[in-house]
Amino acid sequence: MKTMSNEFPTDGRIAGIDFGTVRIGVAITDPDRILASPFENYDRRNLSLDAQYFVDLVASERIVGFIVGLPIHTDGKESQKSTEAREFGQWLGERCNLPIEFFDERYTSAFANQILASGSMTNKKKKKRLDMLAAQIMLTAYLESSKQARLDGLEPNQDISD
Repeated sequence: MKTMSNEFPTDGRIAGIDFGTVRIGVAITDPDRILASPFENYDRRNLSLDAQYFVDLVASERIVGFIVGLPIHTDGKESQKSTEAREFGQWLGERCNLPIEFFDERYTSAFANQILASGSMTNKKKKKRLDMLAAQIMLTAYLESSKQARLDGLEPNQDISD
């Protein structure tokens, strides 16, 4: 999917965002972008505190860009939540002055639920891990698709129809 602003950096840590109106799951890559790890869930408060959280995250974790999960219907069409995620991504890019890419997050929450169901955690602990695990799954898929695109001779996330 297309980058929101500037060229997306090819090196450095990136953060994956599982957008939610109440809670945001965050995952972060290592500097070489080999692994994506769940980082934390952020409980939204207000725009000012939310902005400060992400500005602090960028500084403390040396983030160079964000991948925002885009909730898409199974038929490939965007939803109201897609519009909200795009608006959030725009806001996030402006607040942190970093490039944003959107990435299809279909099935990440379902996959995260399956993983958590196989464990012996309480429902409360599962709920606490769900969003950051979904962010990790989405970010891992992004890393894999970027790797494959490079192998195929495309720019990462370049739309083949371009």
